[in-house]
Amino acid sequence: MRKKAGSQPISGSTDERQRQVVGEVLRKVLTKMKKSSRKLLALCLSASLCAPLLFGCGTNEKKTIGTEAVAETESSERVQKETGQAVEQTDVFVEPVDGISDDFICGMDASAVLSVENSGAVYYGYDGKEQDVFETLAQSGVNYIRLRVWNDPYDENGNGYGGGNNDLTTAMKLGVRAARYGMKVCIDFHYSDFWADPKRQHAPKAWEGMTVDEKSDALYDYTTESLGKLLDAGVDVGMVQIGNEINNGMSGETDVDDVMQLLNSGSKAVREVAESYGKDIKVAVHYTNIEDNDQIDTMAANLKDASVDYDMFGLSFYPFWDGTNENMQNAAKLIEDKYGKEVYIAETSYCYTSEDGDGFGNSLKGTDDLTDGYGATVQSQATVIHDICAAANEAGVEGVFYWEGTWIPVGSADADNSALWEKYGSGWASSYSAEYDPDDAGLYYGGCSWDNQAMFDFTGHPLASLNVFKYLKYGATAP
Repeated sequence: MRKKAGSQPISGSTDERQRQVVGEVLRKVLTKMKKSSRKLLALCLSASLCAPLLFGCGTNEKKTIGTEAVAETESSERVQKETGQAVEQTDVFVEPVDGISDDFICGMDASAVLSVENSGAVYYGYDGKEQDVFETLAQSGVNYIRLRVWNDPYDENGNGYGGGNNDLTTAMKLGVRAARYGMKVCIDFHYSDFWADPKRQHAPKAWEGMTVDEKSDALYDYTTESLGKLLDAGVDVGMVQIGNEINNGMSGETDVDDVMQLLNSGSKAVREVAESYGKDIKVAVHYTNIEDNDQIDTMAANLKDASVDYDMFGLSFYPFWDGTNENMQNAAKLIEDKYGKEVYIAETSYCYTSEDGDGFGNSLKGTDDLTDGYGATVQSQATVIHDICAAANEAGVEGVFYWEGTWIPVGSADADNSALWEKYGSGWASSYSAEYDPDDAGLYYGGCSWDNQAMFDFTGHPLASLNVFKYLKYGATAP
């Protein structure tokens, strides 16, 4: 994830949910019309779709929105006829994705959960009762959990750098909980003591001053030991990322040959541990900035030239930063067709509200930086993820991980939550991180900038949009 830079969410009345659905339909139709330049028809549709909003929404509103309602009904009837599966009625409308596999990765990065819970926040199930968040995720169709791992995210006095304080012990605790509810785990080794992304790839403190050969040996040893401990603890590891968004380097190394040497050490460690445990564990690499397909081609070519042994090529794809779904498909097909590798979306997300939940500014403010055709609503959040999954599936992508959909506020927006962020690491960075990352975290440390992109509301209750993963195959109709 690149630099992480309150009122309650919309959820209440049937009328309000209907307005969300109609608004979403309108935005999507207008976007499609714009792309095909059928402006006159778009205007006509706009008028007919907006009529219920102008003149009121009654119990028969769905009958007034014309072709979209007919299409929704026909889609539901077709799915039920072809599969025998009744289409569920819920608070969000989700179209079924044609041909999506039962093995499609419906993933969730849940790395910050433990720090959020330690700060006193609580997660609930759909019945309004307190419940393990991993059980709720499993009930919602999530089948894969992604967990980042930092080597040593603490200062010399044991104060955490924040961002979840995601050391190996934290990953073990969270991974065991995920396994309890039948979910596989992707371990995301940053090979750093804190955030690693295109802007910063700091070496762990313990590796500073090492030659690249020494660092490669240390990385191999660390990966071997850490992965063994995770498996011994009962974590069902199905994939290991050797590095995080490594476009511009890894672990303090920027020379391409040196980075490839580190990757080969990480891959070798994963392969050997997997064999010794009799486990099928995929080796993954992870890149971002996919709006530049030439850069992605260069990254893949470097891996091929260095004979790096890996299975999956991960792409960060945030629709508000990284271009269109079509561009994502082009990047994926490039890797699949030219290099013969599997592709997965390692990170994506979208906001469900423009409000801030903890008094620390949001990365996606939900105003001028929204994706065309989608609002800052629960319905839009579900629709964005549906559309990304549908486009990914069409391109042969193995699946999608939503980034930090469980990172909720640990206090209200009008409270001073800094003591909690500092003590438990539940903000994106603490002041203690300044010694390690003085140019970014040390200047801008604070709370969670992602709370309006979580798939739980500010009080820990699951949003209707979380169920999008469950509905991808058969769809769901809104009331």
